[in-house]
Amino acid sequence: MNEEKLDTTRPFRRVDALAKGITAKELRGPRFRPIFRGVLIASCIKVTPKIRAEAALRLFDPTAFASHASAARLLGVPIPTLPDEHVTVFHQRMRRHHRGIRTHVSDTMDVQRFTGGLLSDHRRMFVELAELVGLVDLVVAGDHMVRRGWITPEQLVAYCDTSRHRAARAARRAAAYVRAEVDSPMETRLRMLLVLAGLPEPAVNMKIRAADGEVVRRYDLSFEGVKVIVEYDGRQHIERIEAWESDLERREAIDDDGWRILVVVASGIYKSPERTVLRVWRLLRARGLDGVPARPDDEWRAHFPGHAQAI
Repeated sequence: MNEEKLDTTRPFRRVDALAKGITAKELRGPRFRPIFRGVLIASCIKVTPKIRAEAALRLFDPTAFASHASAARLLGVPIPTLPDEHVTVFHQRMRRHHRGIRTHVSDTMDVQRFTGGLLSDHRRMFVELAELVGLVDLVVAGDHMVRRGWITPEQLVAYCDTSRHRAARAARRAAAYVRAEVDSPMETRLRMLLVLAGLPEPAVNMKIRAADGEVVRRYDLSFEGVKVIVEYDGRQHIERIEAWESDLERREAIDDDGWRILVVVASGIYKSPERTVLRVWRLLRARGLDGVPARPDDEWRAHFPGHAQAI
């Protein structure tokens, strides 16, 4: 056996490298780096989420699959930074204990294939994430999957309704909030902040059309009955004068149509969510929207623990 027959640009087991003629001294040297105990890769290769997931699977039976946060990272689904890789096996006897890897057991096989092995399919991954992340982050993941065209909100709800996973209850609640055509995670967060405060749910990505049917404007979140728009603006500064002028013209057109626009930036979600809730609540009350509570609900506080006081 010789070294060339082992592809060291992908994760490989130490035992396999030794069998191919690579010495223990070489494996400890600068040419290779460990990913997990017993699994290495060539030092020149960047260790990406895909590489880490593939490396974790090298330590298990070929039927094992990347799941939970590992599956989400492989699929590019936005989730919080979470430690450890996650591998699911089909029987308790297949479990292995490795530092940096959490092992799960399941008797169902809702999986798909990637170049390094198997991973949870989109629906299953959503339910699995309910074990690891909160309600809002899970809705962010669901909105993203729908936006990518992987699943519809209705299909996600149906899957969660029949799931026997221990996190299915939490997944069912989150799936009920997943919507189509959401443009960004921050728009999801803003919508969830308002909904969890007990305000009527705004329409997502409403389109205003000209007489010929052409879409002339889109609103992130809107309450059409009282002509209120709530938008997330992720810009921290105006990068081009043209963009600034275009934005001013757009808002002037909105004003001309009798709409009121309320803009929220990142600090209004992470730092001062209470102020954002009160801004929207007061505007909707002033415009007479049906269903606006006498005061906002406090449920949002558990999910948006901003520390700034309302102004």
